[in-house]
Amino acid sequence: MKQIAVIGAGSWGTVLANVLADNGHDVTLWARKEEIANEINTFHRNHAYLVEAEFHPNLTASSSLEAVVKNKEVVLFVVPSHAMRDMLIKIKPYVRTDALLIHATKGFEQESWKRMSEVIAEELPEWHDKIVVLSGPSHAEEVIRRSPTTVVVASSCQDSAELTQTIFINSYFRVYTNPDVVGVEIGGALKNIIALATGLADGLGYGDNARAALMTRGLAEIARVGSAMGAEPITFVGLAGVGDLIGTCTSKHSRNWRAGYAISQGKSLSEVLSEMKMVVEGVKTTRAGHALKEKYNIEMPITEQLYAVLFQDKDPKLAVEDLMNRGKTRELQEMAQGW
Repeated sequence: MKQIAVIGAGSWGTVLANVLADNGHDVTLWARKEEIANEINTFHRNHAYLVEAEFHPNLTASSSLEAVVKNKEVVLFVVPSHAMRDMLIKIKPYVRTDALLIHATKGFEQESWKRMSEVIAEELPEWHDKIVVLSGPSHAEEVIRRSPTTVVVASSCQDSAELTQTIFINSYFRVYTNPDVVGVEIGGALKNIIALATGLADGLGYGDNARAALMTRGLAEIARVGSAMGAEPITFVGLAGVGDLIGTCTSKHSRNWRAGYAISQGKSLSEVLSEMKMVVEGVKTTRAGHALKEKYNIEMPITEQLYAVLFQDKDPKLAVEDLMNRGKTRELQEMAQGW
């Protein structure tokens, strides 16, 4: 049994905390709002994010960062990408020197466009070999029902990855290890761009052919970025790549797909974001993808067109037309650039 702190009481943070409680660990969840912590402690529920779910009775919560983090053997971060650095600064005084640090955040830091493990390593450099990323196709709404789910954990230190695997794995939550931290983080983040695009296409009524094309060509874009940043190409045909892409682009649970669909129905980006309770990481990640495209001089036509729709008021139908009317190319030649 491990003493574990989970930072972030949104849907995914609460569900991962519940998986750990199911596994017999002593888990304390940090909630930004005291009323959420009280509801979890009193009723074992979190109506703000998971209306019908009931959590393990041994799962406790608190709005005090010191109480949650101090003396814990493991700290799991499940906060939005834009909040990660600030959270690390706040919790640093309370983190044990030998603590394992895991994050399950799929995104980049704004402006610096750094991956989350890079941000953690900058703020907590003493723990550089204790940093692990958890990613893969895993909707909170299904994991809380204990539906079979498979994820991957990656770390530069194999011992840290295997310890994380042992902490999480059970009969409904299977965990693989992978040494490719860059690839796992890139795949988990950039797939949200493609999910937004498929939501747009579905909302416009373009059907299965268009969705399949966006997912396939989107995977090529992800692989190009990953390869340019030092990832192992094989990672993108695994759980953090094509696995997460399928799960996010084809599910009603995907908030990124839902956001894209809503925009296709004529809603503005600001309207969509104000109506959704949870962070839509794909919006920020589209900015990151566009910046990385420029930095590495990579062909990313889907990302480019989605950026124009989200931030330059381009009509979604015109964006699709421009994608379809690009110059002729060879699939294998283009794929080879990223694979």
